[in-house]
Formats: sequence, structure tokens, C-alpha cells
Amino acid sequence: MEHLTMVLTRIYLGLTTPRARDERGDVPGWVMITVMTAGLVVAITAVARPQLQSMLSSALEQVK
Repeated sequence: MEHLTMVLTRIYLGLTTPRARDERGDVPGWVMITVMTAGLVVAITAVARPQLQSMLSSALEQVK
């Protein structure tokens, strides 16, 4: 009977004790964030290219 109690206690503790979390991270989530960020950079650059070029030229001329 003592053996059965020990086995049942171990099973109970194994099922109710929180498990250690896997700390590798959410790889698909990071891939999605990276791809979306790259897409935003491309979209903003496509729309604002002339303004960005003029700002860069102006800043470089002020440094000279």
C-alpha cells in the first residue's frame, strides 16, 4: 500500500507541478516580425525616397 501511495503522489505532483518553460522563443513569430519590418522599410522608402534623398544631401552639405 505504501508503494501505491508513493506512485500516486508522484503522478499527482508530476501532473500538477508547473513545467519549466522552453526558453528558445517563438521562432515563427520572430520571422514574421522581421519580414513585416523589412516590408515596412521597403514601403516607406518607396514612398519617401525623394524626401529622404534631399534630407541626406542637405545634411551632407552642411557638414562640408
